[in-house]
Amino acid sequence: MTFDILRDAFSGRRILVTGHTGFKGAWLCEMLLALGARPHGLALPPPTDPALHDVLDLGRRMTATIGDIRDPAVVAEAFETARPEVVFHLAAQPIVRASYDDPAGTYAANVMGTLYVMEAMRRHGTPAGVMITTDKVYRNPETGAAFREGDELGGKDPYSASKACAELVIRSHREAFFAQMDAAGSAGPLVASVRAGNIIGGGDWAADRIVPDFARAVLGRGEAIRVRSPHAVRPWQQVMEPLTGYMMAGARLLAGDREVADAFNFGPDDADAVPVADLLERCRRRAGRGEIDIAPSSGKPEAGLLRLDSARARSVLGWAPRFDLDAAVAGTIDWYAAFYDGGDAATITRDQIAAYMAAWTAVPERVTAAGGQG
Repeated sequence: MTFDILRDAFSGRRILVTGHTGFKGAWLCEMLLALGARPHGLALPPPTDPALHDVLDLGRRMTATIGDIRDPAVVAEAFETARPEVVFHLAAQPIVRASYDDPAGTYAANVMGTLYVMEAMRRHGTPAGVMITTDKVYRNPETGAAFREGDELGGKDPYSASKACAELVIRSHREAFFAQMDAAGSAGPLVASVRAGNIIGGGDWAADRIVPDFARAVLGRGEAIRVRSPHAVRPWQQVMEPLTGYMMAGARLLAGDREVADAFNFGPDDADAVPVADLLERCRRRAGRGEIDIAPSSGKPEAGLLRLDSARARSVLGWAPRFDLDAAVAGTIDWYAAFYDGGDAATITRDQIAAYMAAWTAVPERVTAAGGQG
């Protein structure tokens, strides 16, 4: 599926994006706007300052409902206003360490927020929904095996456990309500849940994320970056990679494809699941500077090893990562370097989206940092 097909699927469509003021949501809205879609957002105000949402001037370029996903009346208002044909549900409390400080708020946002969106879809008969969870939904014994969609759900920390609970809500509504609507002769919503690896890209300023921490410290302040888990392995990927998979799933659901109403992993090739220290060394080389300081452990447990098996997304959706890790790092560090040097970050974002869409359409192999085929 090329972006020409996604443009045909989404051009002129009413789309609700929850979490549109966040890093990932802002990238998704910019991509949807490039495809001619009509996104409407639902989220709290931008969670950081600066924020990619503001850099891209999305508050002027799209409509939105500003409010808390934990309030069912706010969710209902967004659905009444947007009348969406497809929903991309990204709104969440997304930080592992923050979930230790506020487990109740994390569960309320990630579980009840998902329930309220699913209930609104049921009431409005919304045709399609893509529910974004995380690669951390799996019970992780850290054996090194890549997780598949049918593996046991779990999670040691409140964030991971809350997202596993959200997966149960999604599956329950799909089977208890949406399938019943179909059986009664009224086309029920078709819903997929999607689980992505760790994303990187320009415009993320969230706390406790390694690349934003590097950008703030090294490129913004000229200081060393402090790292608490240099040996933790994560499936790193450029933010547009899973977002493209989400849109592929959404387009197929809009077309009534019931095979896609299921769970999907979106992760990089195995070679790009590397330790934090490896990722930082690539960032340091691209930036041409940067010192690394190993910080004491926070005492809040996080997974040491995470890998994803994305075979189902490849076979069912035709999705595959297009950028290798060095290409993802190059685009990300170049974005932050330009931002801190006073460059036009909005234009850089749109240029990167255009280049990525062109790579998907024209290049069958992966794109490397040098811009060639891998």
